Amino acid sequence: MDEYDSLSHTKWECKYHVMFIPKCRRKTLYVELRKHLGEVFKRLAEQKESRIEEGHLMPDHVHMLISIPPKHSVSQVIGFIKGKSAIHMARVYGERKKNFVGQHFWARGFLVSTVGREESVVREYIRNQEEEDRRLDQLNMWK
Repeated sequence: MDEYDSLSHTKWECKYHVMFIPKCRRKTLYVELRKHLGEVFKRLAEQKESRIEEGHLMPDHVHMLISIPPKHSVSQVIGFIKGKSAIHMARVYGERKKNFVGQHFWARGFLVSTVGREESVVREYIRNQEEEDRRLDQLNMWK
């Protein structure tokens, strides 16, 4: 919490840990698209004056640490990112892929948690999420 962003009359630091999934947790299509989604998400966040601080695209869900100014609501920004990225994917990849649900790529809703002083913990969690999922899958094999 050493650096604050500023608007004309406001100093702020509003960061959120956000997670959302593609509809039906579709993995096969998402694996092909995930290498392009990071840049798309960053451009869309900038349009809402937001910044993706950290992110990781898992095979079946998205984790991001996003900084959103207080003049925008979290649901407005995440809804914008999900909606516009689905439209982009439908236009760019929709005609070549079968079983693509068009502009309804993302499932409804998302998980959001505010990030306070434990920002470094959240960043570390996002970075190591893939390894943690593999570890848990290994443990579940023996049940």
